[in-house]
Parts: sequence; C-alpha cells; structure tokens
Amino acid sequence: MRQSHTAIIERNIAWQGAFETEPYEAAWASEAIFFVRTLDVVGRLDDVTVRVQISPDGIRWCDEGTVVSLSDQVDGVTFGKVSHFGTFLRLVGELPEGVTVTVIVALSLKE
Repeated sequence: MRQSHTAIIERNIAWQGAFETEPYEAAWASEAIFFVRTLDVVGRLDDVTVRVQISPDGIRWCDEGTVVSLSDQVDGVTFGKVSHFGTFLRLVGELPEGVTVTVIVALSLKE
C-alpha cells in the first residue's frame, strides 16, 4: 500500500513582492503536488506564476522547472506536479507592485 501525506505549507498568508514558502522535507516521497488556493486578491493579477524549487539541504535552492499559475478568482485553486525532486521543496515568486494575494498552500506527497 502506498503512503501519502498532505502538509499545509502556508495558511492565510498574504504574498506581496518577492516571497517564498517554508521549505518542506520530502525525501521519502516519489511524487508531490503543490495546491495553491487563492483566498483574496488585491490589485490586478495578470498571468503571475510561482516556481517550484528543490534543495538537497534546505539552504541552497534551484528552480526545478515546474511553474504554477495563480488564480485571480477568490477560492480558486491551481496546482503543480513534481517528481524526481530530491529532498526539500518550496515555492517562490514575485508579485507586481501593489498586488497582494492571500493563499493557502498544501503539499500532497506520495510514496
């Protein structure tokens, strides 16, 4: 039987400017899905994406290649799938000046 776990990485967090989520250690998992739920949007959110980053130690980071679009709809949910990611995962991005997005980010992992 496969193992699974869902972690809430960010809860009711307002992103603005440059941001990053808390890193999450997931070396045991073989696949991951980031879910980003938009709770509120202030300003205009046109084609803004966040990037998945990976790290061997939770200190040094590199872009994995997966991008997740942010929904401009209240209660909108978007996602990004990741595999072959090593040890630590996080999301990073940058919002245009004057834009604030309040989100919940969940990371679902499977072995």
